[in-house]
Amino acid sequence: MAKKITRQLVLPIIQEIQNYSHDFLKNDEVRHNFTYPDYIKNNLKHQLRDYQKESLYHLNYTQKDDNVTSRFNQLLFHMATGSGKTDVMAADILYFYQEFGYQNFLFVVNTNTVITKTRENMVNTQSPKYLFSQPLSIDGLNLQVKEVQQFPKNPEPGVIYLRMTTIQTLANELNTPRENGLTYEDLAKQKLIILADEAHHFSAGTKSKKDQENRAWEYTLDRVRQSNPANRQLEFTATIDLNNETIYEKYRDKVIFQYDLKQFQEAGYSKKIARLQANDDDQAKMLNAILLSQYRKRMAYQAGVPDFKPVILFKSNKIDVSKEARNQFLTIIEQLTVDSLSNFINDQSQTTQSSTLRQAYRYYQTVDLGVLVRELQRDFQALNTINVNDTSQKSLLEDTSNFHNLNTLEEPNNPFRAIFAVAKLSEGWDVLNLYDIVRIGEQTITQNQTNSEAQLIGRGARYNPFVFEGATSFTRRFDHATPERQILESLHYHTINDKKYIENLTKSFEAMQLQVEDDQDFELLTTRVKDSFKRSHVYQQGKLYYNEVEDIPENDYNGLEKYGVSIAELPTVNIETATLEESAFRTENSSQKTETRLVKMDDQLVKKAMARNPFFRFQNMKKYMPTLSSLEEFRKAPEWLGNILEIQAIVSAGAVKELPRATQLLVVEKYLAYIQRMLVMNYKRQRGTNRFLGIPIKEVIQDYQKRVPINHKGAGISELISAYDLKKESWFVYDEAIVDGLEKSLIELVRGYIAKLQERYQDVYLIRSDERNSNLKLHAFSGTVSHYAGFLPDFVLYLANESYIYQLYLEPKGNQLLAQDQWKEDLLTSISPENIEIIGENSNTKLYGVRFYVAGDEREVRKTIADFMN
Repeated sequence: MAKKITRQLVLPIIQEIQNYSHDFLKNDEVRHNFTYPDYIKNNLKHQLRDYQKESLYHLNYTQKDDNVTSRFNQLLFHMATGSGKTDVMAADILYFYQEFGYQNFLFVVNTNTVITKTRENMVNTQSPKYLFSQPLSIDGLNLQVKEVQQFPKNPEPGVIYLRMTTIQTLANELNTPRENGLTYEDLAKQKLIILADEAHHFSAGTKSKKDQENRAWEYTLDRVRQSNPANRQLEFTATIDLNNETIYEKYRDKVIFQYDLKQFQEAGYSKKIARLQANDDDQAKMLNAILLSQYRKRMAYQAGVPDFKPVILFKSNKIDVSKEARNQFLTIIEQLTVDSLSNFINDQSQTTQSSTLRQAYRYYQTVDLGVLVRELQRDFQALNTINVNDTSQKSLLEDTSNFHNLNTLEEPNNPFRAIFAVAKLSEGWDVLNLYDIVRIGEQTITQNQTNSEAQLIGRGARYNPFVFEGATSFTRRFDHATPERQILESLHYHTINDKKYIENLTKSFEAMQLQVEDDQDFELLTTRVKDSFKRSHVYQQGKLYYNEVEDIPENDYNGLEKYGVSIAELPTVNIETATLEESAFRTENSSQKTETRLVKMDDQLVKKAMARNPFFRFQNMKKYMPTLSSLEEFRKAPEWLGNILEIQAIVSAGAVKELPRATQLLVVEKYLAYIQRMLVMNYKRQRGTNRFLGIPIKEVIQDYQKRVPINHKGAGISELISAYDLKKESWFVYDEAIVDGLEKSLIELVRGYIAKLQERYQDVYLIRSDERNSNLKLHAFSGTVSHYAGFLPDFVLYLANESYIYQLYLEPKGNQLLAQDQWKEDLLTSISPENIEIIGENSNTKLYGVRFYVAGDEREVRKTIADFMN
């Protein structure tokens, strides 16, 4: 058995690319020195996400290398399940066709399931899963993606030929030649691209010397690739085991791009995942899943989401158990009555440890259960359930009828709400509207089996891009919304409460870097607006204020500072690189010692650096710099690069005093890459104005809920969030303050001044901002605006007497965030009566922004509040 690697993995190609261009651009048009091609943008149904564009940049970097045939003819894209590998594959096909004239593409995988799915993606123009735009066209020439069994000797212009086959079929066909079959000799005559999907299967022979069959598969692909020097092999997988030393040695210099599951989840491209564990029997788990699924559907309806159809997968360990589970399920639905459902909901609400189920039960205790019973019996009738058990010979999607039913689950005319299966979610099943996975016929299982379950959960967590308020999103948008909205973006895995099983499952999650919340580790905190506040004239007639935004006029983009680049400070570029590979394998925490060197921005260096970056062509720069008149102006005018005389370079300790000219050029290139990013990201934005508008308080101050962790491992006292009882404090508008330690400290500071403030003002209220109120965000408007995002201060102190209404914006801030959030404090301190205009109000309303409140009140917020008592 191959050893497991305990040191840090080094992937030289990725490291090389990152060293070449450290600042990744996150823009629709330009990434690094590579312009995202129109021929890809215009010909894909789904626009590539930032990380997918980044993978295309990495590919371009390798293929434009002078040594491409020897260095980069076999490459691996290591991308998380659900991250859109097939979209990347489609983009790569267009890239190789247009840039290098490739027309032959050999798609290889280990199962017919993925072949069927890929045929829908790449060839079937009538399929809802088809990935290309229609018509497919480049430079005015219509293209066709044509599936073939053999590549033609004389390819037609405008045709992309795609042969799709399993590796088993390909190996047999090539190694046992027959009439009208592929041969190595035929393949050697024309250049081709091998697209090897689910590529971890093609390394089984490397991983295990006993696996002779899979070793033969690897040999087959190697021989095809090597039959023509122009051939390329692109491999795609989510589950390559790079911690296996043998696999790592094979792929260390072939991994071109990595986007792991943790990155994918944190970027919001997946549902959130919660483990819902209980000691219930199968019947209770089934009914809980049905009720939770229908609660999701009703919450979607209330939110105005059209055609929202959450699906449940009931997974069993044996086919007989799965078949019996479906029969049991249909019996439950058929025999459901108002009384039995009422008793179940009442009993479960008393015993469940799940915050999500409690949330659903509370809702169901307020609705007409007769209507609910009829609804469940209609939605979960036999016709809307399907049993798709597979055998060891046939995978879950290989049956034609099953494939159609399962591959179109998101379609409104697909009726299925419940699926019963023994199989894992097969590779190739790209279901998006799966929201509940329920284990049936429980038994304690091994670590290998929980690894399979973790992969199942990872596939089920694919985000469902439903329409909300007329817009479709491919990332989560309800992370800070109410629990009723959050449930539309959450996958629940219903399982047993067995200690050994949970330990194994947790290890599997950790191995995959799959972030799974324990549903009972979260508490749902609710706070309500005080009735006394609702009766007040402040609630009935008062307003809270935000400032308008405006488009930035093109003639305002007249220098680097307007894009957020300071020309008054010495810029710093980090070009530190490790010189010894083994240093990357150290397990102890250690940092490389660095030094600084100054690099002069002489005109020759700048010219050469600009010439090496296609972005800095004048015609392209004018797209983002409308006031620029020439390249010379950009290099020499003081408002552009003219006043930037030197760059401070961070280098490894021991570097020569005067950096070589090539290294100086690298420093300038990296600085220009930063300039490029700022130009692109900050052009055509909106900035705040000094015009403030009011929103009625009664429209925005409402009851709200927040899910907070029960187990705060590693959290400091100031980070713990809890409900702070303020029912007896008439000056706080909510019954409880759901706050962390620092926020509570600010409330206590205000409490100390309440008595004196109430002597001076008729109305004194501290309003805790509800983070759902994004329309109340403030935007920078003073000075040179370089931050265009808005932010919502945590508190508003409302003071009113017969003459004036004062509102103070208060924001607690941890010391670790002070530097990066300095722009927010600058925004706050720019808000004062002399600097702003309140639209539609007379001069008796005064708004003030206050400096950050930090631990120990080092910024004297106390003094600011005290000033309003005089």
